[in-house]
Amino acid sequence: MKASLLLLLPPLIACLLLKARGKTFSRCELALMLQHSGLDGYEGYSLADWVCLAYFSSGFNTAKVTHNSDGSSEYGIFQINSRLWCSDSHSTTKDLCDISCRDLLTDEIVDDIDCIKKAVIDSEGLNAWMGWRDHCRGRNLNYWVNTCNL
Repeated sequence: MKASLLLLLPPLIACLLLKARGKTFSRCELALMLQHSGLDGYEGYSLADWVCLAYFSSGFNTAKVTHNSDGSSEYGIFQINSRLWCSDSHSTTKDLCDISCRDLLTDEIVDDIDCIKKAVIDSEGLNAWMGWRDHCRGRNLNYWVNTCNL
């Protein structure tokens, strides 16, 4: 009994440690961080656009990974795609952000913000994100930031 428990302990600890690396932000906590990172007005998008994007991409969850049918994956709070922006072990990439996709899954999102700044310039803007197109574009987004005391 003790031997089997000892065998299970390392995977359990590893699982807990990996789980602890991610974070689900509150709406206002994220809005404040994005504001301090200079995203309000960046490339013509309001702070509310960025918060709305993060919600409909990941539910504010930094540890979210989505696997796509084309073999690429989306990583982190903004669901940054591995085909162009980050490197993972299972898809061909251009790695334009020069970052490991795993680094986009932590509670530290400075690298996510740096990467999305590049992505929004080098692509079709936030239109490249279906969640933003379907739920945020052209809508009144005041809700996302109005009560945050920014």
